[in-house]
Amino acid sequence: MKTTLRLFGFESYREIIDDTVKRIRNEDVVARIRRKDHTVWKPDPAEITNRLGWLDAPALMKKEVGRIRRYVDRCRGDGFTEAVLLGMGGSSLAPEVLRHTFGFRKDYLDLSILDSTDPATILNCTSRMIPSRTLVIVSTKSGTTVETLSLFKLFHTIISDEAADGAGDHFTAITDPGSPLVDLADRHFFREVFLNDPDVGGRYSALTFFGLAPAALCGIDISFLLIRAGDAARIFFEGGEVSEDLNPAAFLGALLGSLALEGRDKLTFIISPQVGELGAWLEQLVAESLGKEGKGILPVVNEPFVQSEFYGSDRVFLHLKLKWDRSLDERAVYLAAAGLPVVTVEIEDLYELGGQFFFWQAATAVAGHVMSVNPFDQPNVESTKELTRLLLEGYRQRGAFDPESPSATDRSISIHGGPPGGKLKDALESFLGKVEPGRYVGILAYLQPKGDTAAALAEMREAILKRYGCATTLGYGPRYLHSTGQLFKGDGGNGLFIMITANDLQDIHIPAEEGNHGKGISFGVLKNAQARADRQALREAGRPVIAFHLGDDIIAGLRSLSAAIG
Repeated sequence: MKTTLRLFGFESYREIIDDTVKRIRNEDVVARIRRKDHTVWKPDPAEITNRLGWLDAPALMKKEVGRIRRYVDRCRGDGFTEAVLLGMGGSSLAPEVLRHTFGFRKDYLDLSILDSTDPATILNCTSRMIPSRTLVIVSTKSGTTVETLSLFKLFHTIISDEAADGAGDHFTAITDPGSPLVDLADRHFFREVFLNDPDVGGRYSALTFFGLAPAALCGIDISFLLIRAGDAARIFFEGGEVSEDLNPAAFLGALLGSLALEGRDKLTFIISPQVGELGAWLEQLVAESLGKEGKGILPVVNEPFVQSEFYGSDRVFLHLKLKWDRSLDERAVYLAAAGLPVVTVEIEDLYELGGQFFFWQAATAVAGHVMSVNPFDQPNVESTKELTRLLLEGYRQRGAFDPESPSATDRSISIHGGPPGGKLKDALESFLGKVEPGRYVGILAYLQPKGDTAAALAEMREAILKRYGCATTLGYGPRYLHSTGQLFKGDGGNGLFIMITANDLQDIHIPAEEGNHGKGISFGVLKNAQARADRQALREAGRPVIAFHLGDDIIAGLRSLSAAIG
């Protein structure tokens, strides 16, 4: 099935888009991508040639469907009723999209995703699970992801206490050949190890073992997903005449890339609720692929909807809708009538998510060509990881972090980086006063992502949008470090960042070793180190950052911030 593309409000950019499309056609870009020609993006093949396996995934993974299904049948037959996936970024986002979209079938496994070091989030998961019936998927391409391996130590210890037949049979690994996780899985007698194609980067791995094996555990028919992905790949590869009708993925990449270079670089998604979780996957793909070398496209997901007057000239709206869903059509029509550029991407049904994974990977690859960036590397991600490691080393040596003195305290909220002695309103007005056309505000919330917190953060985003007229994004820490964190440090420096932390009312120690109750550092300490490290990394990259520590009452604190924004 083919994705349908419709454009509204692009008249003044049509010549630019047409010129870009003509150049893509004349330079034979799509055929060169199919041949895995690294010069489409850069003269140097580093982190390109070995990152193009996603082009073959729809065809190659068809051969693995039988193996995955046999694995799922064994898990069901052995009495597992729930599964927990431990992963970050590209290892977790596609399974999360599929689980939330399809749910899980009767007699299959109810899949949960755990991609956080927040103690309350972890406790919410561990307190609900029945260890004897729980399968744990340890999912990391590198096999070294600190959050994932820390969670593995905890879950292995919990299950070791309960499993009479040994904990190993409760675990499955998804990783690259030769990663440290392979040895770990062998040592602990994991039930299964899925070795992924190492030439597929994390954020391009939805149609590999990373996305498909967890989906199959839920009872999702992964063969249908791959059929739709194969259709999307065929249309992209064979659509020599790049246009909305004949090759919509290549055309959309040309459009987004060329408009970003013209200053319309805030890609604002309006997504049918039934496939709404796709937004988080798109957010990582677009931000991490295209946010570097002083350029970027900022994906704006789940932003409160307001009147057209509050949207600046840096916006492109993308209405991604199921064909039969009209719940958000009025928004798209309203924006187009106001003269704002709107792209509608229409898909047939839920299984077309398989096609959308490939469609957007292809569009992003083309946009990377237009913007002259390598869409497969992540040069600015390591800075926070290294600073986190140094902070944790210091904590282990001294038993505490170096103390930080707030610039001010207002009620129970500590302010870091505001005017000395000022109130919340002073700090926020001083900080947000830096907003100019083309800038955006990123809210970095090291909080448990739950309903009342999400609602309070949405109020804060709306207050900023209405008062300052700029795009806002929301990232929960530390998961955003594996998603939008690359763009925040790699784009043209357009972001202003508000970091929000709070006290952990409960904490959990990370076992020193899996299956061993000896205590290492706690998850709260790890999360604190990640927040501090990213604040420092953003500042070292020249990005404005202000931080608020809310104390114990998170909702009251967030409402105070929104009120101070006015």
